Amino acid sequence: MKAVTVIGIGDDGCVGLSSKAMGAVARARVLAGGERHLDFFPQFDGERIIIKNDVVRTAEKIAELSAEHTICVLASGDPLFFGIGNLILKKVGKDHVEFIPAPSSIQNAFSKIAVKWDDASFISLHGRPIEGFITKLHCISKVACLTDESNSPSKIAKYLLHYSETEWKAFVCENLGGKEEKVREFELETLAETQNISDLNVLILLRKDPNWKPSPLLPFLGEEEYAKRLPKKGLITKKEVRILSLSALEIRADSVVWDIGAGSGAVSIEAARIAREGRVYAIEVDPEGIEICEQNILSHKTDNVFLIHGKAPQALIDLPSPDCVFIGGSKGNMKEIIELSWERLGSGGCLVANAITLDNVSEAYKTFRDMDLIPEVSLINISRGQKLADYLRYEALNPIHIFKIRKS
Repeated sequence: MKAVTVIGIGDDGCVGLSSKAMGAVARARVLAGGERHLDFFPQFDGERIIIKNDVVRTAEKIAELSAEHTICVLASGDPLFFGIGNLILKKVGKDHVEFIPAPSSIQNAFSKIAVKWDDASFISLHGRPIEGFITKLHCISKVACLTDESNSPSKIAKYLLHYSETEWKAFVCENLGGKEEKVREFELETLAETQNISDLNVLILLRKDPNWKPSPLLPFLGEEEYAKRLPKKGLITKKEVRILSLSALEIRADSVVWDIGAGSGAVSIEAARIAREGRVYAIEVDPEGIEICEQNILSHKTDNVFLIHGKAPQALIDLPSPDCVFIGGSKGNMKEIIELSWERLGSGGCLVANAITLDNVSEAYKTFRDMDLIPEVSLINISRGQKLADYLRYEALNPIHIFKIRKS
């Protein structure tokens, strides 16, 4: 028997445990778990450790005691599925830990609604912020959510409705395996107003449309997608330039992105769709631009875009360090923005600057050279086909320079 045995347990308590799990509890001198888990073993006469608030400190105490005692840790369902198992592994060491899992709450939930779950996604909102949840749904048709008091099923439903995400069926599975087990199907509008839901629940969301398809992996939205919400000067990074700039940024699923001079928010929104597990900070100084960005973020359902009202570089100082920096506007501070962005940029990250005017082109290039950096530079000339009577002619867009440099 290893020093620490982590046992998965359901709401049915000891009834659902195997003889191996019961034997491990009988041999243990220390029993740790939540209060409801410990209540299943009133006869246990060894030391009890309640796992409640400071989980990390409790795991450290378990690691200390494991040097001299055999310990059983009780956890809900599968301890290695959004559970305490990984933390115990880190503190105790995998050579000294054994796991006896039970079916996870999510596995039980799908079995109760009789829906296969090998193609489902899983999102834990338990103790985590809800921001970014909507963006993750862009590529999901079936998802199970672990909830908590702050992100309860009713609050999640309200959040979905705020972003007009209405085409979902919701199932709330409560107290699975226990005497008060309850499984209910809801429309989101009804769920948003429902209050009598147990804290022990799993929320499953299924898309109503069987022919639904996820959004494209690489966005390619034209200006018409933002037509009702463009700045008065009509400034927006054109889609052909946008796609080249986004590619140059080398955005990954969990990237932190800075979009400096966000304007209409087009680059931020499309970067957010790529960085579904990450965050995008859209920095804009113009009050009109802020309002337009807010509207576009809401209509394009990218809740992992965080709008920062301020002027760069000052507005960048308190932001999390980025993996990708896009400079689309500088308000005359190109040099200062490049210098601060480069200093904060993480190793392996990319900085991309778009420059239209000769002044900005000159200042950007000189700044890079003064910093002993040699950027990759492209001059982009795009012409679009325009109908002229029965013919097709080309209409040239304004040329633009794209500067890119990767931090090694």
